[in-house]
Amino acid sequence: MVITDFLERNARLYGNETALVEINPSEARDKAVTWREASLIDFQLKDSPYRRELSWRDFERRANRFANFLLSRGLSRGTRVAILLTNCLEWLPLYFGTLKAGMLAVPLNFRYSADEIRYCLDLSDASLLVFGPEFISRIDEIKDDIPKIHTLLYVGRDTPDFAEDALQLMSYCSSSVPPVELSEDDDAVIYFSSGTTGFPKAILHAHRSLMTAALVEQKHHGQTRDDVFLCIPPLYHTGAKMHWFGSLVSGSKAVLLRGVKPEWILRTVTEEKCTIVWLLVPWAQDILDAIDSGRIDLSHHLFDQWRLMHIGAQPVPPSLIERWLKVFPKHQYDTNYGLSESIGPGCVHLGVENVHKVGAIGLPGYLWEARIVDENGNDVTGEEVGELIVKGPGVMKCYYKDPEATAEVLKDGWLYTGDMAKKDADGFIYLVDRKKDVIISGGENLYPVQIEDFMRRFDKIKDVAVIGLPDHRLGEIAAAIVEIKEDETCSEEEINDFCLQLPRYKRPRKVIFDKVPRNPTGKIEKPVLREKYIGGRLVEEQITG
Repeated sequence: MVITDFLERNARLYGNETALVEINPSEARDKAVTWREASLIDFQLKDSPYRRELSWRDFERRANRFANFLLSRGLSRGTRVAILLTNCLEWLPLYFGTLKAGMLAVPLNFRYSADEIRYCLDLSDASLLVFGPEFISRIDEIKDDIPKIHTLLYVGRDTPDFAEDALQLMSYCSSSVPPVELSEDDDAVIYFSSGTTGFPKAILHAHRSLMTAALVEQKHHGQTRDDVFLCIPPLYHTGAKMHWFGSLVSGSKAVLLRGVKPEWILRTVTEEKCTIVWLLVPWAQDILDAIDSGRIDLSHHLFDQWRLMHIGAQPVPPSLIERWLKVFPKHQYDTNYGLSESIGPGCVHLGVENVHKVGAIGLPGYLWEARIVDENGNDVTGEEVGELIVKGPGVMKCYYKDPEATAEVLKDGWLYTGDMAKKDADGFIYLVDRKKDVIISGGENLYPVQIEDFMRRFDKIKDVAVIGLPDHRLGEIAAAIVEIKEDETCSEEEINDFCLQLPRYKRPRKVIFDKVPRNPTGKIEKPVLREKYIGGRLVEEQITG
């Protein structure tokens, strides 16, 4: 069985039911609409600028049409099809159509610069690129310098003269299932690493990985036909798509929200009756801040159906979850750990039954094994810190065209994650930090995540990132980049006083007031901060201490 079989089953059994909804809050009226008002206003139009929806039958037909279009162009099995779109109703049918044709989907980060797009297209050996209106200028810039790309397909209005109209071409093709046999061993997708050490690596997965992700997600979160999943993170990333796979397995509705404002998130939960919401740390923080400030009145919303909030993609501060459960005491909470190399979330999983272990990433997930090892690959003992390694059917095949990098992280079937971790007496795994982010100060190992978790307890701090700065005496010192909440003022002295609760060697030696940059999946962009404060000129006026 392969992942596309679920789509065909859903179209057959639940054809007229809603599979996907796309919400575009920026197209809605300026006035916020409460759930009471929504009952009097028809906001559920199938094709308004604000809301679009797609049934399971139409989802399957669109995927088939795209698959048959690809085959009609004479493209062979194994052809790479790159997808450069923001979240929209077209995204998943194009992805599934590519898989149905026996070809490899190559999702691209929508924040890539023109140079990064060109690099990833070349590295993945993509032959065809599908892109949307947001990327016209970037593709125009490189169109003459991507010789492997034989076809440029456009999704949107006013097709540029250097591309073809994808949806129009698809409309002429059959909506029948294409005559292509697939197996779990076939190559399916190429994803890209976050690229924190330069240009990203190409991560090759087989169909088995996608099936693993679907089964793991549904097992962990128990999606049923009654659930409605709110998907906000970008679909190019494994996390968002693999969490949506739970909806695919259960044949339930999912909502793609194009925007992250707290008002938009809570309004969509109310109007679409969402039961499961996956958030990133900054969005959960923003929601709580908006509630605390009075900008959002919870009495204007209806949350009785909302059963689960889960967070992933980065370490989750325990203080944030403690605060969340005070505001939403009826919610189940969960967190999942994963990497693109392990097909996204789920190789380590907390579980809603283990909320008393908030702060841990959990236990090995369904179908997965996990160990913590020293530099020689031997298991560490007790609560000793070591590198987290995982093993399971969702591990990547390789870094495409990079055998040296593959050999560094794949050893005897185990994936070396680069994350430092430890276990407690009950076997629960706690992330300590990224291996490359550990700060060695005066011979002591400092783990930035531990310091960040502590500092976020200070009620004036919105976000914080800790990095190492060079020091002639200690080698490195810990510097805290601190982002203060809106409408708050805070001094260096207040922060230093708060940090007196930390052991002396863990206290930040410098405090820098600045915005904490995060990527689309919520991870702190520490290379950006290192470049700014180490590689670039240090702005002395911003640095105190």
